[in-house]
Amino acid sequence: MLLTLSLGLAACGNKEEQNASSPSYDLKKVAFPLKKKVTLKMMNQNSTLAPKNPNNQLIFKRLEKKTGVHIDWTNYQSDFAEKRNLDISSGAIPDAIFNAAASDSDILKWAKTGTIVPVDKLIKKYMPNLSKIYKEHPEYKRMVTAPNGHIYSFPWIEELGEGKDSIHTVNDIAWINVKWLKKLGLKMPKTTDDLEKVLEAFKTKDPNGNGKQDEIPMTFINMNGNEDLKVLYAAFGGDGDNDDHITIDNNGKVNFTADDDSFRKASQYFHDLWSKGLIDKAAFEQDWNTLVAKGAKKQVGLYFTWDKTNITGDNSDYEPLPVLAGPNGKRQVTRTNNYGFDRGRMVITSANKNLELTAKWIDQLYAPMQSVQDNWGTYGDKKIQNIFEMSKNKNGEPMLKHLPLKGSAPVEVREKTSIAGPLAILDSYYNVYTTKPDDAQWRMNILKNVYRPYINHEHNYPIVFMNEADTTKLAQINADLSDYIMRMRATFIKNGVTDSSWKSYLAGLKKNGSDDYLKLKEKYYDKYQKGDE
Repeated sequence: MLLTLSLGLAACGNKEEQNASSPSYDLKKVAFPLKKKVTLKMMNQNSTLAPKNPNNQLIFKRLEKKTGVHIDWTNYQSDFAEKRNLDISSGAIPDAIFNAAASDSDILKWAKTGTIVPVDKLIKKYMPNLSKIYKEHPEYKRMVTAPNGHIYSFPWIEELGEGKDSIHTVNDIAWINVKWLKKLGLKMPKTTDDLEKVLEAFKTKDPNGNGKQDEIPMTFINMNGNEDLKVLYAAFGGDGDNDDHITIDNNGKVNFTADDDSFRKASQYFHDLWSKGLIDKAAFEQDWNTLVAKGAKKQVGLYFTWDKTNITGDNSDYEPLPVLAGPNGKRQVTRTNNYGFDRGRMVITSANKNLELTAKWIDQLYAPMQSVQDNWGTYGDKKIQNIFEMSKNKNGEPMLKHLPLKGSAPVEVREKTSIAGPLAILDSYYNVYTTKPDDAQWRMNILKNVYRPYINHEHNYPIVFMNEADTTKLAQINADLSDYIMRMRATFIKNGVTDSSWKSYLAGLKKNGSDDYLKLKEKYYDKYQKGDE
């Protein structure tokens, strides 16, 4: 790939043309915009709602104009991890991988094999925006630092509240059809027994009024994520359950949730619902698109998701189900271990011979106004719906103001215009560089009013960076253990739980590594508490 370079920018002899694969190709004292355009090769993944060529997105067009850097994209819109790994193994390695989806195991493996380069010195020398974030929020630098002390990746950071007030505290909100409740003259359920009676009425009393028994009382997607029913498990005692089956009690003890007797009781409760035909028969096989189709028809009485707008639209037909009291009369909610943080959002590869330029280009993405657009979308796009309009804050400075979604699903609007990638949005940015998204504030209000009073645990499991051996071990265990838990939970819900099947299940947990899983979690939580993780 031949690139015509500016002599004023390149301290590499008198040659005006350099080959990007040559070790001598290395721009120095880079200042944007470049006097002559330079091309970097990057791999990326984006949504099928976005242009297949990222350069057709307004954000990237503006970045190219601002910097003089053209990106030659290899972009995948499906099966990204598989295609990414095939490209790497075949030697088709770009200068950087943008939305890299790099797990800790990926990062450590690529670092060990020399596929990617350490970037800590680049950050310190060439990246003032990211350096400022790490100086003001050292916890993020700690999270991204590998056990050997080096940094190999650029993170995605999105702050929306902190601690128990974080938007990530509960992910799978339960949404109940209040239109049906009103039609049938039913009160909002307050207990698990109430919920069962309501679901029975949804099934038998024709709340949609079409004379057919085609209502689906309750549905979900049987897998980790926002559409799972695990948020209701806490009603049956213990610590409830979350995606990784780990909680931290207020004494600092790490608990494994999937072997607790409350897990058995909850599963048996849902079996009772299943046996009465109150749970969607397709719940254990369906995907997102199937659930969305059912939601569009207003066919469901109770379902689970992050934001109902994406399933049943922006209307008042569905409201959050209150935290239910279980058989012991107590109400509680299990915290997730989720954060607005992705350690492996972007990496620079060893094929890159222009590290200063690449680092300075990436640092542009961490500028506050740029990060806001990268994450949510942009303004002034004349072809598609905009997320923002340019406005001013109370000091008269430029600020991006969220526009009304006008009934559009937030995820669809954003995926058309945003670019994701490495970025940082801090709580201090709101009402300075951007307004808080209306849908985010709405959701945070729901968490505060509906769930917050019943969140008992003060802490959740932190983001830790394990060494290579433990990362590999945990990944191997988790692949088997998580699948086993979800399969057995489905079996319990369909067939019920007997003493014999529960005993066999507990033995299966140990066989699939639950003891080692807990020990690893305990090991790194202790290290984190001591500050030497």
